[in-house]
Amino acid sequence: MAIAKAERLMNLALCLLGTRRPLSKRELRESVEAYLEAASDDAFNRMFERDKDDLRELGLVIETVENLDGEVGYLARRDSNRLPPITLDAEEAAALGLAAKVWQQARLAGAASGALQKLRAAGLPEDVDPYGAHSALEPRIPVHEAAFEPLMLACRDRRPVVFDYRKANAVQPESRHVEPWTLECWRGHWYLAGWDRDRGAERVFRLSRITGKVRSRGTRYTTPVPDVVTVRETVASWAGESADRSARIRLRSDAGYPLRAKATAVRELGDGWEELEIPYGHGLDAWLVEFGPDVVVLEPAELRADVVDRLRAVAKG
Repeated sequence: MAIAKAERLMNLALCLLGTRRPLSKRELRESVEAYLEAASDDAFNRMFERDKDDLRELGLVIETVENLDGEVGYLARRDSNRLPPITLDAEEAAALGLAAKVWQQARLAGAASGALQKLRAAGLPEDVDPYGAHSALEPRIPVHEAAFEPLMLACRDRRPVVFDYRKANAVQPESRHVEPWTLECWRGHWYLAGWDRDRGAERVFRLSRITGKVRSRGTRYTTPVPDVVTVRETVASWAGESADRSARIRLRSDAGYPLRAKATAVRELGDGWEELEIPYGHGLDAWLVEFGPDVVVLEPAELRADVVDRLRAVAKG
C-alpha cells in the first residue's frame, strides 16, 4: 500500500508539473489511474485532498486557480518548484544543524530531518554534516510549551490567534487576540511578538504563561508585519538589562547568585544577610519575586510595592 500511494503521489505531481494550464479535479481523476479506481466521487475527493496536502508538505508549490466559469483548477509551475544550486560553508552548515536541533523536543523533528534531505537533493555536499559540524559544543534549546507549535505555524501562515494569558501579577488569565509575528528564545524561555488587537499595540508574550489551547481565527491581519521585530531587545528591557536606575535589596548570604552577578555594590549586614545594589529596569519586580523569602526590597518604594503586589497575587493562587 505504501508503494501504491507513492506511485499515486508521483503521478499526481507529474500531472501538475507537466501541464501549462490548470487542471480540474475531473481532468486529474481521468489522468491518474489510481483515481479511476475510486469507489465514488466522495472517495476520490478525500483521496485527492490528502494527496494534495501530502505533496505540499513535501515542498511542492501547488497553485489553485479559478477560471471565468468558476471552475477550480490546479497546477504546479516549474519555475516555482525549482531550487537554485545550494552551497554551504562550514559555518552555515553548523547554523543549519543548530536550527534542526531546536525542534528535537517538539513534534517538528521529522520536518527538520526532511528539510535537510531536500537540501541534500538540491546539492548540499555529502561531506558537509550539519549535525556534526562544530560539535565540540552541543547547544540545547528546549521546547516544552504546548503553545509553541501552533504559534510557530500561525506566524508562518500569518493567521491571527486567540489564547488565554496569565500575567505575572494576575490571579486569573485573560483572553488575548493577537496577530503573531515571530517567536524567539531568550535565556531559556520562548517569547511571541505580535500585534495585540485588544490593546491596539505591539506586545511580547512569554509562552510559559499561555494557558489552554491556542485557537486560530480565519481573518486577515489588520496591521503590517514589521521588517525587523526586536523581541530580544524588548524582553531585555523588561528584565532590566537596559536599566538606568538602581535598587537596594537585602539578600540571604547563601542565595540569589544571579542577583549577585548583577550587583554593583555588596555590603555585609550580618545574621546571614547582605545588602546589594542592582540595576533597576522594567520587569525587575517579576524577577525578584522568583527568589521568594530570600529577597527583601529596600528601595525604591515603587519597586517594593510592585513586588508585594505580585507576591499577594501568587498567594491568592
